[in-house]
Amino acid sequence: MNQNPASTPALSPSNGLPRRDFLKKSTTLAAGVALGSAITRPLSAASQKRVMGANDRIRIAQIGCGSRGKDAHIKNGILPHLKDTNFEIVALADPWRQHREETNALINATFGRDAKMFTSYRDVLAMDDVDAVMIASPDFHHTTHLEAAAKAGKHIYIEKPLATDFKALLRAYDAAKAAQARGSIIQVGTQLRSLPGVTGARQVVLDGAIGKINRIDECRNGEKPYWYSYLGREVTKEDVDWNEFLGDTPKQPFNARKIGAWYGYYEFCQGPVPQWGAHFLDLMHYVTGCGMPESCVCLGGVTTWKDENNFTTPDNVMATWMYPEGFMVTSSNNFGNSSGNTRKFFGSKGTLDVGNWNVPTYSAEGGPKRDGKIRGKVEVPQIARPDHFRNWLNCLRDGQTPHASIDAGYQHAVAVMMAVISYDTGKKTIYDAKARTIKTA
Repeated sequence: MNQNPASTPALSPSNGLPRRDFLKKSTTLAAGVALGSAITRPLSAASQKRVMGANDRIRIAQIGCGSRGKDAHIKNGILPHLKDTNFEIVALADPWRQHREETNALINATFGRDAKMFTSYRDVLAMDDVDAVMIASPDFHHTTHLEAAAKAGKHIYIEKPLATDFKALLRAYDAAKAAQARGSIIQVGTQLRSLPGVTGARQVVLDGAIGKINRIDECRNGEKPYWYSYLGREVTKEDVDWNEFLGDTPKQPFNARKIGAWYGYYEFCQGPVPQWGAHFLDLMHYVTGCGMPESCVCLGGVTTWKDENNFTTPDNVMATWMYPEGFMVTSSNNFGNSSGNTRKFFGSKGTLDVGNWNVPTYSAEGGPKRDGKIRGKVEVPQIARPDHFRNWLNCLRDGQTPHASIDAGYQHAVAVMMAVISYDTGKKTIYDAKARTIKTA
């Protein structure tokens, strides 16, 4: 799905100072490069973003400073590439003080100075000297933050699932596409497509090794829902901008459990199909190169973990999609029993097993048209590929489309929203790609 590479208009000099500009023209024209003096200094963020010169310092802000933002995005995401790239983290936004301060401590230890800290994403996006934002806010904020960041002309790294509301998805996607046309680089946080093993699995499928695919299944189970691990966090009303946390959701009294373990409440998180299934769907889209889903049914509920926490996110759920290529896809989660985990592509000549996405395997198992070319269980050849965050940082320099483009994000988000609407209504959903609508049948 890495389509529609961003065009990158020329950068007007900031404060009258010359700098290295890369002029990216339309794909129908020859690309031109204009070189000015190469200097190392902070970029001045303009309303229209563009490719950065190799010596320009990228100024990044983190929106959402929980474990995903602090650890996955910063500590284990971009900081390992600090020596090889030129960036700094200059601002943080999170409605909970503890998250801001813990993340700022990491910034201070790394850069020797504090980041600017805010409760609202709006303050970050208003900063002219922020070039790029990484968004790891709760699921129900993703479209709001993506749309606002795109309209502010920032480069963006945005977590999955891309949306929890279909109309909001359309608005955010359109804003992101417009920003991309002006040169913004947008990476969606479905990082599995950056793994060498998954890229190798894609090649196995494209080579026809397992034949025509007819079904793809994922069962990702556990003994207990993952949101229970977030209980017990000491959240006080004084430390939280509660209205900022609620965002566009209905107003309600402060509830420490709801901000501490928001994954467990359906109003904030629609469960493992959007959360975990988004990774699987994007992996499947990438490996098969398929189009948009045609239809979906989804059933589930809170069937096991009924207790004083009153969690409403389903702990037992299954979604099934049909794709125009003629295969069926199922994403299933049971948090009442951890057995039965699988992630397989079933084809006419064999089976691709991506249960271990670092080292996938394939075999002739079950293939009615197996031809003897596959002998035993074969490890998928690894195809070298920059990791997801390094890929994004690289694309800020060279203007290429990241591994998980906004179009790839839209594809998984549509599939997720089809499942959510089916779960909510108890009806089959159908996606009309031309009209960009999800209907129930």
